[in-house]
Amino acid sequence: MSVMKKIYFLLGELSDDDLDWMIATGRREEIVAGTVLIQEGKPINTLHILLEGMLSVSIAALEGQPIAQLVSGAVVGEMSFLDTRPPSATVQAVENSLVLSIHRHQLIEKLNKDEGFASRFYRAIAVFLSTRLRGTVKYLGYAKGQQLIEEGMSEELSPEIIDNVPLAQARFDWLLRRLKNPDQSMLLE
Repeated sequence: MSVMKKIYFLLGELSDDDLDWMIATGRREEIVAGTVLIQEGKPINTLHILLEGMLSVSIAALEGQPIAQLVSGAVVGEMSFLDTRPPSATVQAVENSLVLSIHRHQLIEKLNKDEGFASRFYRAIAVFLSTRLRGTVKYLGYAKGQQLIEEGMSEELSPEIIDNVPLAQARFDWLLRRLKNPDQSMLLE
């Protein structure tokens, strides 16, 4: 498996009830091309899930040159959520995009009240970050000079993670259907 979207790590661990909570609590936002979703160095209060569209990641140290392109299924702001430090990169919409945004305060409240959700959520983020770190180490050791494309992780994943992918894909498809047209999804329930 050559591409593993961040959202698959998350949705492979979370329960259907967890996903329902995310949809009910989160905000569906249409982001216009050119909009800066996250500014490097400026604190953020939201975790974002990219449902449709494309985002560009850049850093000031490289004079704003894109270092990654994020596509549907990307989770953005997870590092700042975990360590409460300002973002280390700028994230901007390359094209009109649709995101599900969950406010930090609401997510922390849910994590504090629901130990099962907290366990599943933190495990998913930890596994993703571990996989990304392994990819970065591999990139630095073997692919110097090539652009790092985060969504193209080709790490060998554990069978446990791979077994969760079909469920995560189905949940992501369901999430997209519900949030792409929220008025119609109410009729389906």
